[in-house]
Amino acid sequence: MKKVAYFHPALRVLHWLMAAAILIMLFIGVAMVSTVSSLHSLLVSIHKPLGVMILLLVIVRLWLRFTTATPSLPASIPAWQRTMAHLSHWALYLMMLAQPLTGWAMLSAAGYPVTLGNGIVLPPIMHVNNDWYALLRPLHTWVALALFATVLLHLAAALLHAFVLRDGVFSSMTGIRKP
Repeated sequence: MKKVAYFHPALRVLHWLMAAAILIMLFIGVAMVSTVSSLHSLLVSIHKPLGVMILLLVIVRLWLRFTTATPSLPASIPAWQRTMAHLSHWALYLMMLAQPLTGWAMLSAAGYPVTLGNGIVLPPIMHVNNDWYALLRPLHTWVALALFATVLLHLAAALLHAFVLRDGVFSSMTGIRKP
């Protein structure tokens, strides 16, 4: 593929949309499991379709990622940091796929439907099984915590590139180059 200075515009839009959706989802998830108030059912009704949306968006994002040219990291970045950057990006993709899938599987194993509103109910992706539910419930939590920690590290690296190194890495995802 040809060399480019910026990510494809669709990838940039998906990146920022998903960043907002994931942060909202993580905070809704925490609020949802820590309340027994009447807000619980509202939070659940937001959580499920938002999770499905994130799953669909990450699939589209991966397709775009593999079919469009992406900017190279600057030569000034040491090899070990390049490796860590690539590994952290693939870890984010993996967790963005795993998180909604473990949630869907967890609900399926518990016998709960994944409803998206307007009568749309997704089919279960596994049979009802208490043992699987007992495994998937904490796994969903652990993936959420790992995703949150990785997002924070990603944000810290982005801010480092934007405000300290000023090496073009941050602007490749914003599409804005400062003179």
